[in-house]
Amino acid sequence: MSKTDFDALTALNDDYIRSVQHADVKRFDEILAADFRCSNPDGSLLDRAGFLVQTAKPVTISGLRTEDVEIRLLGDFAIIHARTLYTLADGKPGRGRYTVVWVRQGGKWLCVSAHVTRN
Repeated sequence: MSKTDFDALTALNDDYIRSVQHADVKRFDEILAADFRCSNPDGSLLDRAGFLVQTAKPVTISGLRTEDVEIRLLGDFAIIHARTLYTLADGKPGRGRYTVVWVRQGGKWLCVSAHVTRN
């Protein structure tokens, strides 16, 4: 994996998580592919438009952060696996995992898929 690709994907992963925490629809609009899909913890599957609507709603968690981030680069395709830690609205700790899939299109990395679990 080139240093440039690793750095770009690391920054995009950080942007993705920050955008979830801060309901940053504008940033998601920049980094999501037109055919983006997201599998939510409740089993629902959202298209890009539905995900942006969901993202616009204020989140009830705080302190969202990642650990155990693994970036796998496969040419113009990358998969990022990671664990999330956060605080629930009632002050209890929460955790989960996510997988995001990125594709390089026109020299730019775009997210095409996300799968989120909570436990």
